[in-house]
Amino acid sequence: MSGTDPSFGEQPLPFLMDEAPETAAVSGKQPSYIADHRQRLRARFMQGGAQAVPDYELLELVLFRAIPRRDVKPLARTLMDKFGDFNRVITAPEARLLDVTGVGHAVIVELKIVEAAAQRLARSRVLQQHIVSSWDALLDYCHTSMAHRETEQFRVLYLDRKNVLIADEEQAKGTVDHVPVYPREVAKRALEVNASALILVHNHPSGDPTPSSADIDMTNQVAAACNALGLTLHDHLIIGKSRELSFRAEGYL
Repeated sequence: MSGTDPSFGEQPLPFLMDEAPETAAVSGKQPSYIADHRQRLRARFMQGGAQAVPDYELLELVLFRAIPRRDVKPLARTLMDKFGDFNRVITAPEARLLDVTGVGHAVIVELKIVEAAAQRLARSRVLQQHIVSSWDALLDYCHTSMAHRETEQFRVLYLDRKNVLIADEEQAKGTVDHVPVYPREVAKRALEVNASALILVHNHPSGDPTPSSADIDMTNQVAAACNALGLTLHDHLIIGKSRELSFRAEGYL
């Protein structure tokens, strides 16, 4: 097309720029001390892997892409201090991240890409796998997806007759201490995906996986609905911050 600006498509979108305009406009080059630090940190990471860098430096590596010309170490430290660890930073809600000075949409995009990648990697290890032989991987996936959420989430894992995981679906989201669950809908969905068994999973943002009376009542209702339809409820897992609780192992089922 005649008259087209040759630089079109090469400029960063304004809503993805986290650097102050005056900083970005001064020079396209990083100050040498920042460039040297980034080069050393990247080299250490590539030589030693994740074990070679603490959480705040791993966070720096993520922030490098979002903020190309500023020292991101202070921001990484601030985020770690506010949220506690790397996992809680990347899973923090967008609104809370935006409350942190220095965080803009470009930073949030990078954090959420890392979160999505971690969840997909963990999910790939359990989907279409025999659930008994993949139990540890399943627990890892549940913790990766749910342990650091600030509100409750309820998921249902649907299994076929060979106990192979065929579907993993979010059934509902809730508040910090409650999520609405409809037992008949859970059982109905099992029939729709041709499942023979299921596992319930939800998280406790408080970090304590001890079931409430409401959790126990809801589980009994789902079990009754499954029994009426010839389905098997294998377990109900409650995911806390650092550990999980199995209804089957604890004698609730």
